[in-house]
Amino acid sequence: MNDIRIAIVGAGNCASSLVQGIHYYADPSAGANDPVGLQHPVLGGYRAGDVEVVAAFDIDKRKVGKPLRDALFALPNNTKVFYDRFDSDVVVQMGSVLDGVSPHMADFPDHQRFLVADRPQASQKDVEQVLRDSGADILMNYLPVGSQKATEFYAECCLNTGVSLINCIPVFIVSNPVWARRFKAAGIPCVGDDVKAQVGATVVHRVLARLFRDRGAKIDATYQLNTGGNTDFLNMLNPARLGSKRVSKTEAVQSQLDVPLPADQVHIGPSDYVPWQKDNKVCFLRIEGRGFGGVPLNLELRLSVEDSPNSAGETIDAIRCCKLARNQKLAGPLEAISAYTMKHPPVQYSDDEARRMLEAFIAELSESPCPAPAVTPVPAKRAAATPQAAE
Repeated sequence: MNDIRIAIVGAGNCASSLVQGIHYYADPSAGANDPVGLQHPVLGGYRAGDVEVVAAFDIDKRKVGKPLRDALFALPNNTKVFYDRFDSDVVVQMGSVLDGVSPHMADFPDHQRFLVADRPQASQKDVEQVLRDSGADILMNYLPVGSQKATEFYAECCLNTGVSLINCIPVFIVSNPVWARRFKAAGIPCVGDDVKAQVGATVVHRVLARLFRDRGAKIDATYQLNTGGNTDFLNMLNPARLGSKRVSKTEAVQSQLDVPLPADQVHIGPSDYVPWQKDNKVCFLRIEGRGFGGVPLNLELRLSVEDSPNSAGETIDAIRCCKLARNQKLAGPLEAISAYTMKHPPVQYSDDEARRMLEAFIAELSESPCPAPAVTPVPAKRAAATPQAAE
């Protein structure tokens, strides 16, 4: 079975965790024989170590022109290094900036922000040539939140080269009907949008909202406040870049309720940048509701996670499912894996139902089917809100 060849846009913390994990789970002295942290040690015949990075793009002068391994451990990256015993022949290419760097970052110290390389920016033709020459199957989009034009730039490159897109950020491509139709027409499978964490704030919030509903309790109001110290949180200090992020996170929780909460009774999203937290993300969650007899019922929770490895626990499955779809010549948005691993998929399901759908998808397309877990079916699905993009 051939390796899964991926290209990466944005050699930041999330890319670092993913690549560390690929090598960690391939090492018999590390995770190969003790796959803690993987939902599927083998998925459709593919192990995590069967993923190979064949190209990478970034715009930071500390990364462009450097071997990928060096770039992944360069500033401003600050996620935990859990595995560094690997080399890479891939050299990070200069990408296209477009709207990928927020102007407010210039007010912060160099070690916290992006420093744009003084090099010619890649054209669409340049990127497409790298994708073709590298033989990439899949492009991972790890651009900063709010990079609408830059994400669309790389999505066009995928369409022109037959490369699948896994869109890990809240710019709506896979969940946008216009883009979805284009990927389907081109015969290219895609996954998105906005990756969940393995055990993160949105997943926990969704499960608790479903718990209140299933136990007959009524939610009246809720908030989810998040702090962190990586470039993601620094970037999101600019409110102009947060529109789709708030839509993505809020819709992910609202979709689990029979009747969505009024807009002024739900607040979900990033709250502040705390540099000393680095890649540690802390969530403060509160749900106010009523139980039996209308008696008040309140829940408060604090969740602390390392942000980037948490996302890699999802993308490692998204990559392998996307490859299975390519092997079977499927096209367009992959509904099951998107619903399970993304906050803003084309169609929202409960996490239980999405898991059941995912296992059925894997079993159908795999040479080595994975048994589906026993879950309780849930009521009807709700379509995700999808702002219209220009054709």
